[in-house]
Amino acid sequence: MIESRKVRENISVCTQLLARLRFDRGLLKQLFREDIMEESVIYQDILQKGELRCKKREAVDLVIRQLKRRFGNLPVTIEQKFPNLALTQLEDLAEELLDFQQIDDLVNYMNNLQKNEEFRISRS
Repeated sequence: MIESRKVRENISVCTQLLARLRFDRGLLKQLFREDIMEESVIYQDILQKGELRCKKREAVDLVIRQLKRRFGNLPVTIEQKFPNLALTQLEDLAEELLDFQQIDDLVNYMNNLQKNEEFRISRS
């Protein structure tokens, strides 16, 4: 009855999301076409956020592995900061670490990142 395909898809997705809280997944697959869910804006947003989280987690793991291979164990206080960095910051760090000669270079880099963030926040 709803004419707009986009509106129909979004209502269907919302219904499916709520129904999954109560009903068996098999039943829902029988009732709803999977392609409608995949085409919806909500589903695409969820998928995109999941992909971004996955990329970020992979970047954190890669940077830590590279740094540990180069310097051995890292200061815990520094290692704990990596998950809080944005993906672009992790990518920049992955390039910069190639120039680090000692662990102090990493510590200085991370401290500068933190100072720049504090400055950016205070200037806002």
